[in-house]
Amino acid sequence: MEKRILGRTGLSVTVIGFGGIPIIDKPNEEAIAVVQRALDVGINFIDTARAYERKNGPFLSSEEKIGEIMRQRRGEVVLATKTHTRSREGAAADIEKSLANLKTGYVDLLQLHAVDSLEALNQVLSPEGALAAVQAAQKAGQVRFIGITGHRPDVLLEALKTGLFDTVMVPVNIVDRFIYNPEASLLPYAQEHNIGVIVMKPLAGGALKENVPEALRYSMAQKVTTVIPGMGSLREVEEDVAIGESFQPLTQEEENLLAKQARALGSDFCRQCGYCKPCSVGIDIPFVFRLEGYFTRYGQKEWAKAQYAEVDIKASECIECGNCEPRCPYSLPIINKLKTAHARLMGLAV
Repeated sequence: MEKRILGRTGLSVTVIGFGGIPIIDKPNEEAIAVVQRALDVGINFIDTARAYERKNGPFLSSEEKIGEIMRQRRGEVVLATKTHTRSREGAAADIEKSLANLKTGYVDLLQLHAVDSLEALNQVLSPEGALAAVQAAQKAGQVRFIGITGHRPDVLLEALKTGLFDTVMVPVNIVDRFIYNPEASLLPYAQEHNIGVIVMKPLAGGALKENVPEALRYSMAQKVTTVIPGMGSLREVEEDVAIGESFQPLTQEEENLLAKQARALGSDFCRQCGYCKPCSVGIDIPFVFRLEGYFTRYGQKEWAKAQYAEVDIKASECIECGNCEPRCPYSLPIINKLKTAHARLMGLAV
C-alpha cells in the first residue's frame, strides 16, 4: 500500500490508517484480533483517543485494546491518540493515562480533540490550556509531534496559522464538500506549510456506507496524507486495505455519481459544523447529534448511551426558543431532532 509523508513530522504512513472508534464495543479478544490483522496486512498508522471507551461494562477501552498489541509491535506503528480536555491539568492527566493504556513510553502524535470553535481554540492555546501540557510532554519525550482535530475548517485554519501544530485531522468526504469544503482553503494551506492531513469520517459519519470504495477513493485523491476509516471487523480491515492497495482516483463520471448520491442524502443529518451554537441553555447540539450518529450509523449504541449519560445538559432541557434552527446551513429541524436523539440515547421509545 502507498505510503505518504505526514507533513513536517517526516513520518511515513500508509494512505489507509486504522480508526479506533469501532473497536470500543467489541469483545476484547475480537478487537485485539482486528488490530493485529490491520498491522499484518500493512497498515502502520493507528489513531485512537482517551474518549474512546465505555464508562461501564466488561470491555477494555480502545486505547487499552491497542495497548495489548503495542506490547510486542510498538516499533511497527505510528501511534496517535487525543485529549478532549481543554485545561493544562486535565490534558496532563489524559497523557499519563493514555501512555499507561497504550503500554508505551511515548506516542508519535498527540492531538487536541474536536476543537470546533474559536472559544475552544482560545482555551487550549491559553497559558493554562491543554496545549501547554502537550508541549511539556513533548519536552519530556512522551510526545513526538502535536496535532489538532475538528470539524470546522475555518477554526482549524486559524489554529494552523499559529504554527504550533504538525498535523490536522478533519472530515474530508463528498458530503462535507458541500458544507465544510476543506478542499478550498484548509487542505491547500496545510500542503503549502507542510502540515500532515489526517482524514476522519471519510464515509461522512456512516452516511456513505453503501459507497465505501468510491468514498475512500475520493478522500485519498485530495491533498491529504492518510485516511482513517473506522475498522471494527476483520472484513472491514481486508476491504479497506484492498481499496488502498488498488487506489485510483475517481473518474469524473464516478465523482459526479457519488456527488449526486451525496446530495440525495438530503439535509436530515448533522454534519457537525457547529453553526447552530451557542444554545441558549447550553446544550452541545452537535455533540448530541454526534453521539446519535454513533448510535445509529456506527452501531456503537451502548458506548453512545454511556457517553450521553455523562452529559451535564441533556437535550431534554431544550426550551424550544428556536435560535438554533435559522443558523443551520441544512435547515435541520433541530428541536424535533433533539427530542428524538434524547429518546434514543436514553433508551426510550422513539
